[in-house]
Amino acid sequence: MNLTILYFASLRESLGMAKEAVVLPADVGNVGALRTHLSARGETWQRLAPGHNVRAAVNQHMAADEQVLAAGDEVAFFPPVTGG
Repeated sequence: MNLTILYFASLRESLGMAKEAVVLPADVGNVGALRTHLSARGETWQRLAPGHNVRAAVNQHMAADEQVLAAGDEVAFFPPVTGG
C-alpha cells in the first residue's frame, strides 16, 4: 500500500523531513500499526510509537490508532498543541 506521510512542527525537525512517500507491508493496516512500523526505524523515530503523545490525521481528519488506512491516503503526524 502506498501512502504519503507528513511530519509537522518538532517532529519534522527531529526526523529531518517534512514529507515522504512509503510503501507499507500488508500487515500495516491502521494508524497504530503505521506508528509501530515507523518507530522501528530507530531511536529518533520512537517519538511516533503508540502511547507517545503524537496526534495523527488521515486525509485531513483527526484519526485514532484504530483508523484503517487505504492506498493513497495522506497521513499527518504532529505533536499536541502546548502553551497557553
